[in-house]
Amino acid sequence: MTRKPRTDAEQNRQHIVAVARAAFVADGLELPMREIARRARLGVATVYRHFPSRTELIDAVLADEVAGCEVEMRAALDDLDPWRALSGVIQRFADRQVRHRGLNEAILGAHAAGAAFAEQRRAHARGLEQLVERARRAGAVRPGLSVVDVRVGLMAIASFRTLPAERADLAVQKLTNLLIAGMSGQ
Repeated sequence: MTRKPRTDAEQNRQHIVAVARAAFVADGLELPMREIARRARLGVATVYRHFPSRTELIDAVLADEVAGCEVEMRAALDDLDPWRALSGVIQRFADRQVRHRGLNEAILGAHAAGAAFAEQRRAHARGLEQLVERARRAGAVRPGLSVVDVRVGLMAIASFRTLPAERADLAVQKLTNLLIAGMSGQ
């Protein structure tokens, strides 16, 4: 029989994940557990009690990130305006590339932790296909636009992760605006 975690223990766990997320975004996934504990203002033993390894903490942070992406995709698929749904997904993707650099690299790149989210990435890709098709049927995008075109644009946006943050911000914003303008059926 499993017990429900105590409220304070669950709050500590959520706090650790939130602090780790911010730390990983700022300083990368290689940050030591003792630094996460310091930033969380908790003892390192408390962090290890919740997450016996750094890998488990990284997995929890990435799972939280992926869950957020899933919520955004469901909202886009539920949006009755095909153009707003598709362009909104692209803008949120671009924003994540700038704000969540290290996390996106782990989820989309070669980091071992990203492999656990392959099915979620496939579901997200299927959602994008639906959004493009819906926008094309509604005449909201240019007639020849394909999901491959959109994916190429997203890959180009993602490639700016390697730029210094101050340059990436502007570059991602400009490329995102160009991609959205180039997709428009208006």
